[in-house]
Formats: sequence, C-alpha cells, structure tokens
Amino acid sequence: MISSEKEAMILRYFHAERWKVGTIARQLNVHHSVVRRVLGLQGNVMSAQPLRAQMIDRYLPFVLKTLKEYPTLRATRLYEMVRQRGFAGSQSHFRRVIRRHRPARRVEAYLRLRMLPGEYAQCDWGSFGKLTIGRAKRDLSGFVMVLANCRDIYLRFFLNMRMENFQRGHLGAFARWGGCPRVVMYDNLRSAVLERHGDIVRFNPALIDLAKHYHFEPRPCDPFRGNQKGRVERAVRYIRDSFFAAREFKDLDDLNRQAEDWCNGLASERRWVEDPSLTVGEAFERERPSLLALPENPYPVIEREEVSAGKTPYIRFDKNDYSIPHTHVGRTLTVLAELDSLRIVDGGQVLAVHPRSYDKGQQIEVPTHIEALIQEKRKARTLSGTDRLTRAVPSAHWLLAQAAERGDNLGGIVSQLLDFLDRYGATELDAAVAEAIERGVPHPNAVRLALERRREEQARPLPVVLMPSHIRSHDVAVRPADLKVYDQLTRGEDDDE
Repeated sequence: MISSEKEAMILRYFHAERWKVGTIARQLNVHHSVVRRVLGLQGNVMSAQPLRAQMIDRYLPFVLKTLKEYPTLRATRLYEMVRQRGFAGSQSHFRRVIRRHRPARRVEAYLRLRMLPGEYAQCDWGSFGKLTIGRAKRDLSGFVMVLANCRDIYLRFFLNMRMENFQRGHLGAFARWGGCPRVVMYDNLRSAVLERHGDIVRFNPALIDLAKHYHFEPRPCDPFRGNQKGRVERAVRYIRDSFFAAREFKDLDDLNRQAEDWCNGLASERRWVEDPSLTVGEAFERERPSLLALPENPYPVIEREEVSAGKTPYIRFDKNDYSIPHTHVGRTLTVLAELDSLRIVDGGQVLAVHPRSYDKGQQIEVPTHIEALIQEKRKARTLSGTDRLTRAVPSAHWLLAQAAERGDNLGGIVSQLLDFLDRYGATELDAAVAEAIERGVPHPNAVRLALERRREEQARPLPVVLMPSHIRSHDVAVRPADLKVYDQLTRGEDDDE
C-alpha cells in the first residue's frame, strides 16, 4: 500500500506532465504494477495515452464470455483454455489481465433487525480445542445462548456436543434468565434438525420434548444463512477474543466458574447497542418481565445408553470400565449417567452407583463386587492381587516377568509385594522395584532392602505393620473358666466321709 500523497503524485505526473508509467515508477521508487493499479483505479489510463496492442487482445472476447457464464472460474483454468487456443503469453501476465476484467462479486445487503423483548434467543455450539484429563483428550465445546434483544450471553463448557449436554445448556440459560424466550433460533446442527427438504424440517425429538416442557418454539435458520443468527455468531467470536484467549484454568469446573463470573461481570457491563446509555445487564433487567415463566419442575436430563456386560464384572461406558455384581455378567444393562455420577440398572433394579470418570481406561469399582466374586471363586484371589499390584506399581510387571523366567514362585512374590505396598505406599515401592530390576535381582528381598535403605536415607519412621486377622484374633481377652466343678467331679465317696 502507498500513501494518498504518492497516489496524487502518480496521477499528476501521468495526466499533467505526460510521464510514462516506467518513468513514474523509477522516479518514485515504486513498482510499475503499483503505478498501473493507481491509474487503473481512476479509470483514466486508456484516455491518457494509447496503449499498444497486446498478445491477449484477440482472446479477450472469449475470456469475457467465459467469465460472464462462470464468474468464479479460476485464472489457472482460463489460462489452460486460452493456451489450447494459441495464446503464448506468460501465466503471471494473464493473471493480471484477468484480475482487471473479472466481474466484481455482488455484495449482499442486509436489514438491521430489531427484536422484541423476550421474543427471541439464538443458540449455537463453539469448539475450543481439546482438554486433557488424565490419559484422555476430550473435545472442549462451549454452549452459547444469547437473548436477541438485550444481547445477554449465557456460556457453559462441556466435554462433548451430545444431545443431553445441549439440553443442559438450555436449562442453564433459562435458569440464569429466570424465564424462557418464545422462540429459540438454531442453525441446522444435528442436535436441532435431523432432516430438511426445503421448508420441510424434521426436528430432533429430544428438542421437541424440551420445547413442549418450556413452551418455546424451535426455529431453524435457512441453509447457508448465518446472518439470521448473527448475534450468537458474534457472541462466540467475542467469547474467543475476550474470555478464552490466554485463559488459564485447572479443570472443567474451574473454567465454568470463570465463565459464569465473566458473563455476570465484563459481558454484562458492556454497552447495549440499541441504547449506549445502558449496559447489557440493565437492558436485560428491562427485558426479564417479558420472558415466559418457567415450569415448577425442571426438565430431567439423563444420558441413557444400553451396554453389554462380558464375562468380567465390568461394563464399558465412555472409555472407562465400571464394576457390576458378578451375578449380572453376560447381560444387556442400562447406564443412566449424569454429569458427576452414573447408575447401572437392570430393568427396575439399580445394580451400582459410581462417580463418573472423564479419564480413559480407568476401572471404577465397588469393593463388594470384587470381594463377592473372590469369595465365589477362590482361584481368582491371585489374579486379583496381581492386577492390583501392576495397576499401582507398573514396574512390578517386569519384575514378575523376570521372576517367572527364573522359575520363582509368583504367588509368594505377589503376596510379599502387596504387603510392601500396604506398608510403604505405591511411590516408594515403584522406586524400589525399579532399583531391584536395575541390579538384576528380581526378588522381594532385594526390594525390601531397597525400601529400608530409602527409608533410612529419608529418616522416616518404621511403617506400622498390621497383623493378619487370624493372628489378631489370638489377642482377644478370654475369661478363665471356674474349675471348682472339675474338683467336685474328681472327689470320691471316701473323701466325703
């Protein structure tokens, strides 16, 4: 880009002084294409001095006819077409010519719409990258709903765009506003529109149930007409720039707390477009009485999924395994999940209640489920102990593998390592096992020596040893029996005389 002063100089030298394009370019230290561009923008190049005939002139009628029929045809394709017809010029020169002759794209004009208070809200999802939870990488999605009149924003983040989270977003927005708009506008996202043929729309049944409960009308925008919900589109862009950019947070709950504070603070304190003397929060207080009243009971939102239990007492749900009673393996069960917990049911019977995990590959267990299986199958005790050991101390897997190659008793090794695990903890045992493997002595005695050496170096007290239950039972106080009865039995008749 050049300054307006230099553009004026180019025009003066060309029209008043009759300088050529090359002379102007050399004297002003600009490229000749810049000079031609300035003169071409004014539409005076041809009138100022005649241009010599160019190689492309004979092909221009064909090019202009093709561009009229196909306005968006790429210059590279046009270049190949004229080359086949005998054009021998360079592609760069041809591109410059096409740029001047290509018809300008018509810019569509839009009316500024004014929404009635309490009448419309606009809703959409926004993608905000990934969130790492343990070993899992989850999609971080932002649910955004905007009251069209006052521009008040509701924002909440979820780990996916499932229909249940879409419904939870509606419930959160209605609860924030203390009411419900009469019309909620969507684009053609799957959570709202399942199928569309022209003006015939098939809505998602779950959205229709939500609309029946809160008495609002779901209304989709026309295809490729994002301007019909431009206020939520701008809100998503505003959230990216004003809230999410360079934002630090510990977890999803912390991010949602910060989002709520931002909606109540900075987003609510910005100037209202319709009346700059008011803030968005003040405009919302005026709009609040126009909203529909909420029903007494909120809409129940529960994720429901049918799962199959295999031969082990676990079911897989959302990348994690949850324990069930072993009496229900091999069946099709139902998971009823909420944001922080889930229930596993068989018909009307609740089999288990677990905290929900968003990690990956975790085993969430109820201890009684596993203990009941162990009691029924005693052979499972060793396998259960090995599984517990390798999950808590990953390096124990290699120690057991080397011990197996040497022909050692794996059951005894697992029992001793589990005892060390209870006494010293997983961190210390993992370091001691790694040291024993490095020394080439995969034996519990080497692990015990490493544990004791580390304990003495850290000046920690001796671990408390809990005696087994069958030994602790020997310490039960026993009341001695009265032996006078036995003395009476051993006395004879002579003794009585």
